Amino acid sequence: MGVKATTMRDAPALGRVHYDRRMVQEVRRGRDLAALPKAHLHLHFTGSLSVPALKRLAEAREMELPAKLVDGVALDVPYDKRGWNRFQRLYDVARAAVRGEAALRAVVRNAAGEDAAEGSRRLELQVDPTSYASSVGGLQEALEIVCDEARLASAESGVQVGIVVAASRIRHPLDARTLARIAARHAGQGAGEVCAFGLNNNEREGRTHEWEGAFRIARRAGLPGVPHGGELRGADHLAEVVEHLRPTRVGHGVRVVEDPDLLRRMVDEGIAFEVCPASNVQLGVYREHHDVPLRDLLDAGAAVALGADDPLLFLSRLTDQYVTARETHELDDAALARLAKSSIDASFAPADDKRRWRAEVDDWLATPPK
Repeated sequence: MGVKATTMRDAPALGRVHYDRRMVQEVRRGRDLAALPKAHLHLHFTGSLSVPALKRLAEAREMELPAKLVDGVALDVPYDKRGWNRFQRLYDVARAAVRGEAALRAVVRNAAGEDAAEGSRRLELQVDPTSYASSVGGLQEALEIVCDEARLASAESGVQVGIVVAASRIRHPLDARTLARIAARHAGQGAGEVCAFGLNNNEREGRTHEWEGAFRIARRAGLPGVPHGGELRGADHLAEVVEHLRPTRVGHGVRVVEDPDLLRRMVDEGIAFEVCPASNVQLGVYREHHDVPLRDLLDAGAAVALGADDPLLFLSRLTDQYVTARETHELDDAALARLAKSSIDASFAPADDKRRWRAEVDDWLATPPK
């Protein structure tokens, strides 16, 4: 499944302004990172939107968006004023624009189109159907729409889109069990199928062990666990996530470096880390990009997949994360290729597809930079 250069049906314009201005540096310093084959494993539904795409959805509902959500300064604040609450308020406003079947389909198309422009071969898009169910008739209906559009968008964009159903820490754990049962009906590895079960939202909310039952239901259906942990809260909390939810991957997990024994255990168990540098900095977990412990994780032998998390608010897409790895963490092209392969290996795509994409990474590395 190669990436096609065709225009997707009714797809919003791709919002690539943020990293295009740095492509000159990329060409001068190494190979084109937007052409590097990779998998995108940490991307949230509404947060995947470009600003122009969000504006179109809001206009369709005659909804006025706050200026700071669309003028490029949403979270551009001093370090001591960054944090989860500011982020969540703006995310909730954006999510209010995503109502109805057409909007849900537009989000999926936009996400696939953005990732196609960045060399993604596999996108695992995370959604909590609860947030959109009321506008389309229910949880099952919301998930069916998302999965159906993921199949269509996969065929048109060349990006294989799998769906991660994620429960929320701010809802009752019993709601998560309902979601796990619904997700199980759509379980699979291919395009438009539910490939994993997650837990997101504010890490400070709830008691982790209360979601153990939902993850057990998901595992019985063959759905691996991909809960968030180790970003807003530290290594002690991440240890609870590992113990009770038995993840195959963790969303973020960067603060595992605070506990070398836990890091060693997670590496030994093959738990992959979905590292999102822009999120870590914009939420105030780390002051600057060079503080994000990417190299510490890599030096420890961790499997790492870079992710953009919520480009709408962080104004930083997937290619930006690789630019940061190159320019801030000084990874050369061989190391960046290993990162891309790590993301492919950590995905839940079919094995044959993974082998093909890994070979494409080798081809990228074998081609001299222009």
